[in-house]
Formats: sequence, structure tokens, C-alpha cells
Amino acid sequence: MTTLNRFRISPGVLILFALMSLGVLVALWRYLFGIGAVSNLNDAYPWGMWISFDLLCGVALAAGAFTTASAVYIFGLERFRPILRPAILTGFLGYLMVIVALLVDLGRPERIWHLIIYWNPHSVMFEVGWCVMLYSAVLALEFSPLAFERLGWKLPLKIIHSITIVLVILGTLLSTLHQSSLGSLFLATPGKVNPLWFSALLPVYFFLTAVAVGPAMVIVESFISARVLHRGLETDLVGDLAKATPPVLGVYLVLKVIDLTLAGKWAFAFRDGMSVLFWIEIIGFVILPIVLFSQPKVRQNARSLFGAGVLVVVGVVFNRLNVSLIGWPRPADTSYFPHWMEFAITFSIIAAGIVAYGLVAKYLPLFSPHRAASPAE
Repeated sequence: MTTLNRFRISPGVLILFALMSLGVLVALWRYLFGIGAVSNLNDAYPWGMWISFDLLCGVALAAGAFTTASAVYIFGLERFRPILRPAILTGFLGYLMVIVALLVDLGRPERIWHLIIYWNPHSVMFEVGWCVMLYSAVLALEFSPLAFERLGWKLPLKIIHSITIVLVILGTLLSTLHQSSLGSLFLATPGKVNPLWFSALLPVYFFLTAVAVGPAMVIVESFISARVLHRGLETDLVGDLAKATPPVLGVYLVLKVIDLTLAGKWAFAFRDGMSVLFWIEIIGFVILPIVLFSQPKVRQNARSLFGAGVLVVVGVVFNRLNVSLIGWPRPADTSYFPHWMEFAITFSIIAAGIVAYGLVAKYLPLFSPHRAASPAE
């Protein structure tokens, strides 16, 4: 009986591995028979769930790594160091998940290495590709001390520590470039994106929302890992980290109002179904989190922090979907809803990320001994 208990696997873990296995099978099917065999994409919808959610949202939600690292190493906010490693791990896994999703979506994934050889500096995606590639390497180096400490490799650990500030500065620069450049991509589509979301300030909007969601994602990740792994939550630290979100969202909101006013677009905010989505985004996912995170009693309560953080995370996802997919006018006789295999790929990638996080937390020195006064209940 003791031996059986030792190898007992929880239902949650079984579900995660089942999703991963299904994703592998669907990916093999896609590579054998083409992307049309596993998706509902068509001429009116050349990209769908994998680009709008897996890539655009995934890159934004991985921003907690560069925001937290910048806070600790560039701005000298040492009190946030205990939550730095989980933030870096979340960012690193996020970028790996984005890369895997992109390999499934690309028409010729075997040519992805052409980006390194055949340069096209006039392309926004060329810049994004290089930044994502380089920043993924930076995150791998920032993550490497966990492995070196576990293995007892003192020399590599010393080398990484000696160049950490360089890595953080480079990572912050690369993140700033490609977070904003993803917004620049849509500047090439005037008349396509709904006027409520199209703006010359899209690069600024994408960067600001990425900075705002960084602390929120760290809060969400910290709360969930504290519950699942039965450890204390650094409520005091993530509560202080939450203070960064309201001013950033406030700047975004002010710029949005000024932009819509100067462009004379407020009429679109009261016109059709898109206007409903616009107000849900502004009121529910911008104004409400500003109000919540500005209250000390919210920042001092684990559940309230988590709820407000979820609002910001969902808001950024909602915004990216509106900009890249929902807010695009299409021919009346066309439609798109993701194929079940598209969902299977996305859920399998998320499941793989969760499993990887759990393995790192179990076998590597991920968490600091710092603990909050109360558990995440």
C-alpha cells in the first residue's frame, strides 16, 4: 500500500497530462495534413485564436518578468527580490509557450530560422521576432541560477551574477521594443481595426497595458502557487507591487480619452455592439482595477488582490482580442469560431506550462524563505 501511495497521481495532474497528450496528437495531425485540417481559419480570418490569444496575449502576460526585474535591479527596490524568481519563471515559460504556439500557426514552421539569415529590417515582425528570440535567451540566462544552485555549479553561477544587471537592462530594452511593436503591427491596417481601438498610439497602448499587467500577473501567479503548493503568500510584497498598476492604467485611460476626443471618435462609443465591448473594457477592466488597487484594504487582503489582478489580466486579454480579432469588420457571409483542435493546442500549451512550473517549484530553489503574515486563503 505504501508503494502504491508513493506513485499516486492526483486527478488534476492526470488532466494536465491528458491535455498535453491530446495537444501533441493534434500538432502531429496539423504537421501531417496542414493547418486547414485543425483550424477554422479562412480567407476572411487568416489568423485566429493562436495569434490573438496565444501570441499577442501570451507576450503581454509574460511582462511580469521584466517589470519585476526592473523594479529590483534598475530601481533598487530590493524588497521585491523574494518574488523575482517566480516572476522570471512565469515570463520564461510564457515566452516558450508563445514560441510553441507560433510553430503550430506558421504556414512553414521549418523556415522559422530564416529570420536569422534573411534580414528584412523594414518589417515590424522582423523586429518582433528578433526581440522575442533575444529576450527568450535573456530569460533563460536569468533563470539559469536556479539550476546552477541546484547542481552546485559555482563558477557559472558567479558568471551569471556578474552580468545580471546587464541582462536586466537588455531584457527591459528588448521587452519595451517588442511589446510596443506588436501594437505597431496594426498601424499597417488602417480601416481594418474598429475606430474605437485603432490609433496612432497603439504602440504606446500595448506597452502601457503590458507594464500594467506585469504586476497583476505576478499577483495572480503568486496567489495560485501559494494555494496549490501550500506555501505562504507574500501578501505584503504583492500588495506593494500592486501600487504600480493604477498610475499606469491611469495614464492609459487619460491618453485613450484624449485620443478619442481629438480624433472625433466618441460617436463610435454609442453606436453598435462594438461600443458595448468598449465600455466593458474601459469600465470593468481599466477603471475598476484602478479603484480597487488604490485602496489599502484591497492591497492588504489576499483574495481581494487576486480578484483585482484577475480583472487586469482579463482586461489585457480582452483588449488584445478586440484589437486583433473581434474588432475587425468582415464580409457578412463569413464567420470564425475556433475549431476544437485549436482549443486543444492552446489548452495543451497552458497545461505544459503549469506542469513545468510545478516541476521547477519542486526540484529547484524557486521561492524565498520570506513569507507573508497570513496564508493565501
